[in-house]
Amino acid sequence: MAEQQKDNQSLRDLALALFQVGVDAANPAHGLARAFEKHPLLPLETGRYLIIALGKAANAMAETCLKALPDGTPFEALVVTNYENAKAIDGASCFATGHPVPDANGLAAGQAIIALLEGATAKDQVIVLISGGGSALVPAPIDGISLEDKIAVNKLLLANGYAIHEMNLVRQTLSQLKGGGLSQLAHPAKVQSYILSDVVGDDLSTIASGPTSPPLGTAKDAMALFADKGLLDALPGAVRTALETKASSEQDSPPADLSNSSNSLIGSNAISLEAILEALPMGWRGLILDDLLEGDVEEVAPMLRDAVAEAPNGHKTAYIWGGETTVTLKGDGKGGRNQELAARFALAAEAEPITGCWVFLSGGTDGRDGPTDSAGGLVDPDSLARMRDADTDPAALLANNDSYKALQASSDHIEIGATGTNVADIQICLIDRS
Repeated sequence: MAEQQKDNQSLRDLALALFQVGVDAANPAHGLARAFEKHPLLPLETGRYLIIALGKAANAMAETCLKALPDGTPFEALVVTNYENAKAIDGASCFATGHPVPDANGLAAGQAIIALLEGATAKDQVIVLISGGGSALVPAPIDGISLEDKIAVNKLLLANGYAIHEMNLVRQTLSQLKGGGLSQLAHPAKVQSYILSDVVGDDLSTIASGPTSPPLGTAKDAMALFADKGLLDALPGAVRTALETKASSEQDSPPADLSNSSNSLIGSNAISLEAILEALPMGWRGLILDDLLEGDVEEVAPMLRDAVAEAPNGHKTAYIWGGETTVTLKGDGKGGRNQELAARFALAAEAEPITGCWVFLSGGTDGRDGPTDSAGGLVDPDSLARMRDADTDPAALLANNDSYKALQASSDHIEIGATGTNVADIQICLIDRS
């Protein structure tokens, strides 16, 4: 038993180290600096640089951008990030706002961005620095929609298992800034965006709800998402009215003009997964099984268990995934998709045991999983026993979506603090059958 625990701890240490490699590979300052080295920012004849940084990596991206500005060039800078990452930045107006649920500070940030863009001229250059979380952090509701309405819609989306592109389609439809709205407000100024991707497949229209990219769909599409799950009547009245009004007028509206915008991708989940693969110690074989991992964690967990069950004998194998799963809330517990995926993997591995020594990690690269202080979970064959020894029932806790309490009981939380970046989630399963 002591030897088994020693082997488990060795694998746990390696999994945590590899996860940190993935987080480090998504360093937004390094990615943006490389972009500026290839295409330096040039002096403007008479205009200003208008810099808008949105998302969990906004601070590092803004600081890097300000250092890259040509000497003496006039500029204005707005930085919007989550409370955990917030800090003062010389030369910038900084907003700390709510995530994943928008708040009044986010509304004020959205109004400040709109005011800045309304003063833009053809002589100005708008630089937009986008990272994950930007959508919830900057609510800018269309006329007739209140912040409370937006919060209610956001909670409805989060509680019903919608994929990120579905959530962002709805957010775009109800926003002045999302779905290309920022670029349209900036006319006639040119807009250059630098984007750190936190979404599966790196769809630029989905990252932070695509403030400088075309919308993901129409108001009619947004209504269909709610209708398909029988949730139209759960919408606030003002929201349903706004969607119905927009849907009725869409066929007569021209497509959004985003000809003033250019977008550059500077970091992604796929880059982080490759970095993990390259960092494996000698003697380990690694496979990236999926960099587009999606789906409800209740279904994904046994699928991942089955994927690693046939690990080759005589080898040490690392299986790696990346993406963004979802959770359908059925209870009132506390947790997040990574914590619940890790705990459910442990249950799946108990129901159909995996031979050899193994650990499984699921973590968010932003360092925060759901509304908790945990980045995710790291489980091993003894995790469920530790939960039960602490007088907790893991199956009952997960039925109540209380993965935080389950992993707390087994000391399986990943706690790395806010990372200042966000390229979605990373899953790592290490199996030693040597």
